Amino acid sequence: MTRHGDGSAGDADYGAIGGGYSGYRRPEPRIGKLIERALDGARTVLNVGAGAGSYESAAFDITAVEPSASMRAQRPAHLPPAVDAVAERLPFPDDAFDAAMTTFSVHQWPDPEAGLREMRRVARGPVVVLTCDPARVRDFWLYAYAPAVLDTEARRYPSIPAMTGALGGRAEVEQVPIPLDCVDGFNEAYYGRPERLLDAGARQACSAWSFVPPEAAEGYVEALRTDLESGAWDARYGGLRTRPYLYGSLVLIRAVSESR
Repeated sequence: MTRHGDGSAGDADYGAIGGGYSGYRRPEPRIGKLIERALDGARTVLNVGAGAGSYESAAFDITAVEPSASMRAQRPAHLPPAVDAVAERLPFPDDAFDAAMTTFSVHQWPDPEAGLREMRRVARGPVVVLTCDPARVRDFWLYAYAPAVLDTEARRYPSIPAMTGALGGRAEVEQVPIPLDCVDGFNEAYYGRPERLLDAGARQACSAWSFVPPEAAEGYVEALRTDLESGAWDARYGGLRTRPYLYGSLVLIRAVSESR
């Protein structure tokens, strides 16, 4: 298992790239409502790979797990401190929580299927996963400018069948609409605001960019900048600037055990 200098577990070094994460990756309320709905009926919820605390609703009694010291340090004061642990070895007994959740985290785990099985072990009720479908990642327009970034994303995300298989029981998979003014700055959140991806901080908050050599990333950004200035981007994709929602690769998985 990869452990970076700040205690990160997984393939991205959040000690290096996570410093401004909370400024760009804020919880999007409309996505948050979908997560709350999927967790409905739960009181105690485990949030695995909790990061800076996005999507931790006050409607639940949440226990957070986060291996990165950099990310734990960005948790706001009103949230409880996160437990330093990894998904594959959760330090809790069987059936310890009513439900478990993870958002934008599974793709960073060294063994996603083991981590999901651990979530199933400690949750009596639903396990809820906000993630991306790797089969749809390359459909986004950014692939025309930054192919290695989206190739990285597609490679890192586990397939939907692999995730539902690891969780077992009955699983529902819902495609999540991404609003035009989404405040959670993952790549597809900027589908109609491409200028935002010229911001180095915005790109740094999307971990896949950190896997691309800096000179390649600079070339990708310059190509996008050139097409925005010339109007070429708008000629191809300008209709997205007024589309209220994008149905891209973002999905919400909700799995419940057959025996419960």
